[in-house]
Amino acid sequence: MRVVPTDLPGVIVIEPVVHRDGRGFFLETYHADRYREHGIAGPFVQDNHSRSTAGTLRGLHLQLKRPQGKLIRVIEGEIFDVAVDVRRGSPSFGRWVGVTLTADGFKQMYVPPGFAHGFCVVSEVAQVEYKCTDLYDPASEIGVAWNDPAIGITWPVREPLLSARDSRHPALSELSSVLPAFR
Repeated sequence: MRVVPTDLPGVIVIEPVVHRDGRGFFLETYHADRYREHGIAGPFVQDNHSRSTAGTLRGLHLQLKRPQGKLIRVIEGEIFDVAVDVRRGSPSFGRWVGVTLTADGFKQMYVPPGFAHGFCVVSEVAQVEYKCTDLYDPASEIGVAWNDPAIGITWPVREPLLSARDSRHPALSELSSVLPAFR
């Protein structure tokens, strides 16, 4: 596998080795020892799967009491996947990185704890699977406004389909007292 760093420390893109032949393909989507060698220690304790239609934007989410690292991959369609550094005191606080993930490309993105995560569907439909390093804890989940001008994410859609909750998230500046600290 090939590991490609992004502009945000800890956020990486994984390009697995894909074995193709006349029958189709085979790849390892996770191998604990190999991923650990590249800073993804796990353990992963929960797998999630979502299916969304074109223009859907999910995020930007994070958990405070049970921060989650997320290993994201697309099994159908295409998404624009985003991580935002929301760790108070981090040199890259408020900066974001976006990566296109596709089912045919097999790339994955790892988003470590302390980063907000979200994605936008750019194909007709997308199915996303992601592994999490901690369990979902709705009581400690917060969100950051997808269109916060101080962050300035260049989303590939102007008027996304949002959940009621995602449409009401505050700006990053309104969350400063609760955000995790940079270590």
